[in-house]
Amino acid sequence: MKIVDLSKPIQYNREDPWFMKVKIKHKPHHKAKWLLRILGLPFRLFPKGFVGWADDSIQKMGVHATTHIDAPWHYAPEVNGERAKTIDEIPLEWCYADGMVIDMKHKEDFDPITQEDLEDFLQKHGLELKKGMIVLIRTGRDRFNGTKDFHKVGTGMSAEATEWLIDQGIKVMGIDSWGWDLPLPYMIAKAKETGNSEYFWEAHLVGRNKEYCHMEQLVNLDALPLEGFKVAVFPLKIVGASAAPARVVAILEEEQP
Repeated sequence: MKIVDLSKPIQYNREDPWFMKVKIKHKPHHKAKWLLRILGLPFRLFPKGFVGWADDSIQKMGVHATTHIDAPWHYAPEVNGERAKTIDEIPLEWCYADGMVIDMKHKEDFDPITQEDLEDFLQKHGLELKKGMIVLIRTGRDRFNGTKDFHKVGTGMSAEATEWLIDQGIKVMGIDSWGWDLPLPYMIAKAKETGNSEYFWEAHLVGRNKEYCHMEQLVNLDALPLEGFKVAVFPLKIVGASAAPARVVAILEEEQP
């Protein structure tokens, strides 16, 4: 069995934009000795060679700041008239399934991924989507992960492509770009330029009518075959949250050619 990590490290990176900054405080072992002393354990009763325990605290991290999975609640408060699920309400059965990689590395920055793109790729490679699969969109833009321009570059999913995947029975899908849609600054600029009120966040907003989850900021999709592996994406159980960081992994039962 081989396990491929598809999650980025959670750490401070000065190149991240302000809305993605992560701040973690690492407490050294010796700090715990003084805590124990305050709690009433005399130094003479400390175990021989005991130097204390390490501890850490996450002081700042948005739930969308690193590799994560979005809940339906992120897109809108309701899905087709029903209350949308928060991340702690996502069925765990959605989060472990056969995986498939759809390679869209040829798509230029700001050129949306269409339903035709997906269908053409599947037909060319003789692949078949099956209900309940987890689909991973490979754009190659994870090479910008950790840079200040990560959220400004790349392709992204169109509304029609997102809806089509859902209609094939796909509940969980993911991408190695910063976001599921085209880059956020580009969408804002184009919406203002065209005056089209339906342009902005079009793929995310499919979730107002059809229930689904997507992952963003995946890494290492180049290490995977197109099929023949499992994906596990179990989010932190943050009550009432719109998303949660997840350790996303692919599991290959045997070496792939």
